[in-house]
Amino acid sequence: MGEYLDLLMFAALMAAILLGFPVAFSIGGVAIVFAYLGWALGVMDITLLGATGQRIFGLLSNNVLVAIPLFVLMGAVLEKSRIAEELLDTMGRLFGQLRGGLGISVVLVGALLAASTGIVGATVVAMGMIALPTMLRTGYDPKVASGIVCTAGTLGQIIPPSTLLIILADVMSNSYQQAQYEQGKFAVEALSVGQFFAAAMLPGLLLVVLYLLYILILGRVRPMSMPPARAELAKPSAKKIASTIVPPVLLIFAVLGAILGGVATPTEAASVGAIGAVLVAGVRLGSHSRVILVGVAALVIVGIFAGVLPVRLQRSDLSFGSWMLGGIYIVLVFFGAVAIITAVKELIVKRVMAEAVTSTMTMTAMIFATILAAGIFSLVFVGLGGEERIAHILTNMPGGATGALVFCLAFVFVLGFFLDFVEISVILLPLIVPPLIVMGHDPIWLGVLLAINLQTSFLTPPFGFSLFYLRGAAPPEVSTGQIYAGVMPFIALQTLGMLVIYLVPQVSTWLPQLLF
Repeated sequence: MGEYLDLLMFAALMAAILLGFPVAFSIGGVAIVFAYLGWALGVMDITLLGATGQRIFGLLSNNVLVAIPLFVLMGAVLEKSRIAEELLDTMGRLFGQLRGGLGISVVLVGALLAASTGIVGATVVAMGMIALPTMLRTGYDPKVASGIVCTAGTLGQIIPPSTLLIILADVMSNSYQQAQYEQGKFAVEALSVGQFFAAAMLPGLLLVVLYLLYILILGRVRPMSMPPARAELAKPSAKKIASTIVPPVLLIFAVLGAILGGVATPTEAASVGAIGAVLVAGVRLGSHSRVILVGVAALVIVGIFAGVLPVRLQRSDLSFGSWMLGGIYIVLVFFGAVAIITAVKELIVKRVMAEAVTSTMTMTAMIFATILAAGIFSLVFVGLGGEERIAHILTNMPGGATGALVFCLAFVFVLGFFLDFVEISVILLPLIVPPLIVMGHDPIWLGVLLAINLQTSFLTPPFGFSLFYLRGAAPPEVSTGQIYAGVMPFIALQTLGMLVIYLVPQVSTWLPQLLF
């Protein structure tokens, strides 16, 4: 029995999660039970648990993961201030007169919200409450409408900035370094979040194109399932379109441009995104929008000119012109600070800030508790010999490196039926990725394939999280069976996207090679 404890441990974890126990407690509890069971049977050195403190400290001091709560706050502010709803309404009226136009607008808004919020649950619920009833009133087939809403909401997992990509970048970088040690390389290279953000850009857009092509073709083949919107859904004015779409797009450029351009680290860019979301929400909700806009302009000017003409006031040899320029920068920063304080005050008065911070703390606590428990789980799993077993299975897989990759992708896909992307990322991937890299697979390309695979886990019945989110937000006339049936074509499109990236690796590797 002792030699199979690692497999029994994994099976026990699956059973505990399926029974409904909280995920983080299930992972940590199963790990502790099997650690003492392995110690009692003499197959594990219990002193391995002494490394738990180091793992906790490593998690708390990980600068990469600090970006998670900041990006979550950015998305929560945009959602709670109803900017996402306004964007959805405007795009729906813009494309609604086309056959399949409402579906096109939902996918495009899903892509925009993915790049500005990255929160799947918030996006799916918002679109389920706003877009889905409109689509049903227009005459859309409930299965088609549900599938579009569910799938568009999951784009937040693959289009950066994404919580999944941040976690995945950390896991893949550690696995890549471990693989280099196993290959006898001691001057190891690391991978950055920026590289994975760059690698996921084109694959994310590829999925958007596949969804849009499917909707357009379906509108031609089955026109009655996707009729155009009624005439009373008036087109928005150009001013309305600009005021709705431009602020989120500028926020996206500010965040991703800073990361991909090498101007800021992901954590710094995340803080810019969070402050930017607060300012955008303050302009939309507040009565002091001119004050905020002046402050935003001041911060933009400082950001540009301080990069081109930097001033270091601590130096003793500054000229009078440098002192004048420094004084101008200080005044501009003052205006920016006034704008931020004004925006925060407006959000507090409208109770948007309280809801956004509560949502951020809840999601962040869930993610970090799961990562922490998974660190204990992986310690025990390695102590029971699970790492050697997995490496042995992969190296002896028929088909060599390709067979091992296909097996791992299929295994992750099946696990996605039952587990969340966080559990799969921090429990399974550190075990299977190093052997795959040692076999010769490019870590960036491999990471993108796994990211799309994990994104698909939000759509796969019976426990796909997007399905549950939509079930809670959808009108009662939409059945669970219709939601399940609606996502099936999009799961096939996800698989097609993975196949394209597998056959043409440059889709995921070209941009990071160009930028980094």
